[in-house]
Amino acid sequence: MKGEWRYLVLRAYTYWDFPKGEVEAGETPFAAALREVREETGLYDLAFSWGEIFKETGPYNNGRKKARYYLARTDREQVTFSINPHLGRPEHHEYRWADFAEAEQLLPARLSPILEWARKVIES
Repeated sequence: MKGEWRYLVLRAYTYWDFPKGEVEAGETPFAAALREVREETGLYDLAFSWGEIFKETGPYNNGRKKARYYLARTDREQVTFSINPHLGRPEHHEYRWADFAEAEQLLPARLSPILEWARKVIES
């Protein structure tokens, strides 16, 4: 994927998001992010060119949740959905490597600050 930056977005039903998940007991948020990306997408060769910087969303789901997103690179384009053992199926239905404009269209408004942050970081 040379040239323009692309963002990996995943669709579950009609909802698009970046890869994310819960932090398990004894796990750091960064380790959880690595594990969740690997479990959800099969991507394991992530390069954190900008270090372990992150941005969190504001509270959502009636103020009970917030999500933390890290910024990484990969040379792989193929995503592989694995079976979630709790669901008996993959968590997601589709993925796209979207340019900024497409990601902006697909993602919910609560992720606009995350997408804009990512763009500013990678373009600086």
